[in-house]
Amino acid sequence: MSRVYNFSAGPAVLPEEVLREAADEMLDYKGSGMSVMEMSHRSKTYDNIIKEAEADLRDLMNIPDNYKVLFLQGGDSLIFASVPMNLMKNRKAGYILTGQWAKKAYQEAKIYGEAVELASSADKTFSYIPDCSDLPITDDMDYVYICENNTIYGTKFHTLPNTKGKDLVADLSSCFLSEPVDVTKYALIHAGVQKNVGPAGVQVVIIRDDLVTDDVLPGTPTMMKYKTHADNDSLYNTPPAYGIYICGKVFKWLKKNGGLSVMKELNEKKAKILYDFLDSSKLFKGTVVKEDRSLMNVPFVTGNEELDAKFVKEAKENGLESLKGHRTVGGMRASIYNAMPIEGVEKLVAFMKKFEEGNL
Repeated sequence: MSRVYNFSAGPAVLPEEVLREAADEMLDYKGSGMSVMEMSHRSKTYDNIIKEAEADLRDLMNIPDNYKVLFLQGGDSLIFASVPMNLMKNRKAGYILTGQWAKKAYQEAKIYGEAVELASSADKTFSYIPDCSDLPITDDMDYVYICENNTIYGTKFHTLPNTKGKDLVADLSSCFLSEPVDVTKYALIHAGVQKNVGPAGVQVVIIRDDLVTDDVLPGTPTMMKYKTHADNDSLYNTPPAYGIYICGKVFKWLKKNGGLSVMKELNEKKAKILYDFLDSSKLFKGTVVKEDRSLMNVPFVTGNEELDAKFVKEAKENGLESLKGHRTVGGMRASIYNAMPIEGVEKLVAFMKKFEEGNL
């Protein structure tokens, strides 16, 4: 069977080249006589894998020396708790609500202190990014939190909020490594890798050194302290070893293909093909205001639920997989991450044109 074009929001498409490499090494990694899946995380061979992965990620993102890179378990949902546990010294932080994941982070932070809603786009089903140029930030706030790219709703912060000098904490899960970022603008970046980088089960945290301390909220478990993992090079306990190995291969694939500036150009090109069609279509329409559109996640609707369902079914029959939208938006959603080839987007648009002709 040939591979489909997988538009899933996550776990999502991975570079075919990486999957083939991993398949070749499945039974015997570089003459070790075993799979990375079977390998002790304390072995010299695995130590090289995780250290090389970190070095390549630092190189790709130009991560300064005063930032730690951590490979963790637990996903974003655990990070929603570990951020306030580690950073909410004054028990107060500001949250900008632009979708379900920012909202979940906000609700979790309320357990540990005062989480303040600084701005929200909930009034229009999170279809835009609110104005963040003059937020009601107070001196006693420890940080400002955003979800930079909203997977479900297809919006993206193209300008970071004015945090008035407060630390910026950002969930970059669904736009991680899709474009260059200036790491120094953030105090902490976290990203689940299952959208753009690797298999589910690995969380990357990039955190400024001065925030990695023992000064955490009382009752914070050892495993939830960033210092625990920073002091042990992400090897305090058994890490998600195979997932990190795949991430390392994706980092090398990105470097080989020109790095993040080249990825951004390619992602802009792919997104333009889809958005240009949506803007001219008589049947389909995008759900996001133009200036806040994501390059990674593109929600669209016909306005008719039965027609939407018919489209998703027929698309699947044509090798276009996982196009059903999130229940809170309805319709369809195409996630076009780094590993989605331009041919996949072209095939999707060609199918949409054909579907439109037959269903108007």
